[in-house]
Amino acid sequence: MTTILVVDDDRLMRRSVSIGLKDAGYSTETAGSGEEALAKAREVQPQLVLLDIGLPGMDGKETLRALRRSCAAPVIFVTARRRELDEIVGLELGADDYVTKPFDMDVLLARVKAVLRRSGGSGERDGGTDPGSLVVGDLELDRSAHEVSVGGQGVDLSPKEFQLLYFLASRAGEVVAVDDILKSVWGTDWVGETQTVYVHIRWLRTKIEEDAARPRRLHTVRGVGYRLTPAGKDEPYVA
Repeated sequence: MTTILVVDDDRLMRRSVSIGLKDAGYSTETAGSGEEALAKAREVQPQLVLLDIGLPGMDGKETLRALRRSCAAPVIFVTARRRELDEIVGLELGADDYVTKPFDMDVLLARVKAVLRRSGGSGERDGGTDPGSLVVGDLELDRSAHEVSVGGQGVDLSPKEFQLLYFLASRAGEVVAVDDILKSVWGTDWVGETQTVYVHIRWLRTKIEEDAARPRRLHTVRGVGYRLTPAGKDEPYVA
């Protein structure tokens, strides 16, 4: 049975979420602090972690950093903070998704199901032969090693950033619609917001562009989507 670790300092929240997850057929463990979550994760090795960002002491962001060193389970941030900064930082650290309080249990279960589906298999998407390595100008991606370099210099990307960049690189030169990106990178059962794509694009630009405000590789095509091209190709920047 799939085990989900619910981490929240609110005892009633932990209990209600656990009940909802158990009713849906999942096994649950709970923790009320970051420190307790780390100990429990080492003990039970959950398949998914629901992590409140506003924990006392070691907050959710610190807990996520520590979890990534000892636990391979995907993480969904659960937060009452709607400020975009929290969402961006959480996803940049490697969180697989986020949901804001208050939320409908059906929405949370849909997110849980989607994240588990993406993490439970090989992580490969359907869609034909995967060449493994891709080169777009001075941008090189090695899927098997999960490595990216720009101009020969390594770039550190989160798992989702890598998936997004790899997908765009596999269609280099094409304008890729946001809906296509969501379906291919986040999955056809994704129930989140398109804002997730915009956030990841911004973070990618800070890592693969010399000037994120005037990208030379990852271009926006207003009202349509994004195009990845070799650096320096003569394309106007469109915000």
